[in-house]
Amino acid sequence: MSVVESQVSIQLPDGSVKQFPAGATCRDVAAGIGAGLLKAAVAAVVDGVVVGLDYVLPLGQPVALQILTKKDPAALGVMRHSCAHVMARAIMRLRQGTRLAFGPTIEGGFYYDFELAEPLTDNDFPAIEAEMRRLIALDEPFERLERSLDEAIQLCQDLDQPLKVEHLQSGLAEHEQVSFYRQGEFLDLCRGPHIPSPKWIGAFKLLSIAGAYWKGDQSRQVLQRVYATAFFTQEDLDAHLQRIEEAKRRDHRVLGRQLGLFHIDDMVGQGLILWTPKGSIVRQELQDFISQHLKRQGYSQVFTPHVGKLDLYRTSGHFPYYQDSQYPPLIDRDQLAALAEEGCDCAKLSDLMKSGDIDGYLLKPMNCPHHIKIYQSQPRSYRELPLRLAEFGTVYRFEQSGELGGLTRVRGFTQDDAHLFVRPDQVADEIRGCLELVKIVFAAMGMEDYHVRVGLRDPHSDKYVGSDENWQQAEAACREAAATLGKPFSEEPGEAAFYGPKIDFVVRDCIGRHWQLGTVQVDYNLPERFDLSYTGSDNRPHRPIMIHRAPFGSMERFVGVLIEHFAGVFPLWLAPEQVRLLTVSEKSVDYAQQVEAEFRAAGLRVSSDYRGEKLGGKIRDGQLEKVPYMVIIGPRDAEAGTVSVRDRHEGDLGAMPVAAALQRFVDEIREKRVRQVAQLAPPPEQTVVANEY
Repeated sequence: MSVVESQVSIQLPDGSVKQFPAGATCRDVAAGIGAGLLKAAVAAVVDGVVVGLDYVLPLGQPVALQILTKKDPAALGVMRHSCAHVMARAIMRLRQGTRLAFGPTIEGGFYYDFELAEPLTDNDFPAIEAEMRRLIALDEPFERLERSLDEAIQLCQDLDQPLKVEHLQSGLAEHEQVSFYRQGEFLDLCRGPHIPSPKWIGAFKLLSIAGAYWKGDQSRQVLQRVYATAFFTQEDLDAHLQRIEEAKRRDHRVLGRQLGLFHIDDMVGQGLILWTPKGSIVRQELQDFISQHLKRQGYSQVFTPHVGKLDLYRTSGHFPYYQDSQYPPLIDRDQLAALAEEGCDCAKLSDLMKSGDIDGYLLKPMNCPHHIKIYQSQPRSYRELPLRLAEFGTVYRFEQSGELGGLTRVRGFTQDDAHLFVRPDQVADEIRGCLELVKIVFAAMGMEDYHVRVGLRDPHSDKYVGSDENWQQAEAACREAAATLGKPFSEEPGEAAFYGPKIDFVVRDCIGRHWQLGTVQVDYNLPERFDLSYTGSDNRPHRPIMIHRAPFGSMERFVGVLIEHFAGVFPLWLAPEQVRLLTVSEKSVDYAQQVEAEFRAAGLRVSSDYRGEKLGGKIRDGQLEKVPYMVIIGPRDAEAGTVSVRDRHEGDLGAMPVAAALQRFVDEIREKRVRQVAQLAPPPEQTVVANEY
């Protein structure tokens, strides 16, 4: 072997290439660059893969390498997974017979699943955290061990870890070798990587306990999932805990109940929302707002039924592709009775429905097949395009009960849906028009902090329909449109819809959480599946292209996010109750009623509190109900033609003429002014590292 062949070629982030001897590790590279970098090194990235500092670099072609320090998002993920191992080790020390499942990193922290003879409670957290601190102080390194599959199975059997044995025999059966990480007496099946020393764990906190089925299978045993988080500094941990407390204060499920915005009733069904009068005002205001812009952009409103025949969804691909997340089909009762007489069981019935041998109806999972049929209801000319069809359409998904959560994860939801049927030369302009709508929505809600994600297909997956050529055209259109937004955007393979790529908008709220809201999708495939056409200027048939778009996404989810984003204090134009009139005494009621009538005539949503209670108590009630403005009326106001205005954000504004107060309210509503509360510092970025097999 020549000298060159026995050396490792490393390309550093600055583009320079360095040579190291065979067998060199990432730690050796850090040391070769400088003592300061070696001291700060936490992990490394080699050819896009996060690895530990003990990773031996391969010979051959130059490899791209970046040394990670605690400033890098991926380093936080590595440290958190190491902290998960420390937590598991501590629990095993405190609870004999603990059996391990999985312990991955997640957004904001990590968890570990355990099988325990006696359940843990929150009261056990102090003892676990104390044991973790003792283990960290020992500063025992994380040591990687490679074993063949058979050796690994035997090792886990010897350790009395049956969950690991099962996973090796089923989930990892195709692996010839697997890795373990050892720290002291603790040994765990793990892909890695890990931090070089547990002393990199600056601050940690156990957060909560939940139940979790083994491998997510409801037929298997329930494990205990311990959630926790860790940061490089105590300051970052304290800020994170503050955000958690703020999130609890803003929980839309709690605020929605306190403010009377929506209701979920077991007799109606979990995940099915009952909008109360107050919540309906918020929803209707949002619909009216977007409808104005739809008219401006030339959309046509349509209405479609809540069900459709199975054949419609077989053609679109939604059935049986999404069958597991849909409500069961509705089968004709006579046909069902005949099948029952033949001894047809559920499995056979499912096969017959998939094959199309029997038909039925389905609660619609998507609006697009219905809009396609409206397009297809008459011949179309190139002069009619683009045809923009919009609907606030309710769709249904049978989400698992454990995944339901208030408004943000439901079984029936309404989309501000639209489908545009366009010529190829119109695609770029129409996508830009859709993106403009999303930006208008976010600006009106004070949601200016967002990033753009282009979801592409996974070239190795078979879930996507359509030709490679169509996908290439659609993905190129999405990339080009995203580039016009003037914001950096990420590309994420595997995040496309089954029929086409998409542009998603991910909003960060005022306490640093991310929400995927608006979406725009380009679709060359459904027009082909339904054989759509229009007559071109050459008098020949041509295939239109579809654009799917929903600026709000789901009305339920969007309102849930808004409740938490504003902590229930909606902008004046959205608030169910905009102004509340409070009287100082009964002497002021007649004048207050005149003011109330004037406000109502101007279109304000006004309520009144004319009770003979103390004024302080009335003000406190208005604050708890998060009323934007309270107008206080006393005996002198009737003589002067004034009112005293109390602004929820700015406090007492003093007395002013009724006309001036009314003009203030009307202007704020017309301008759709958003007066946002101060934002918390954003959390440190974290890259979730795939440590688990």
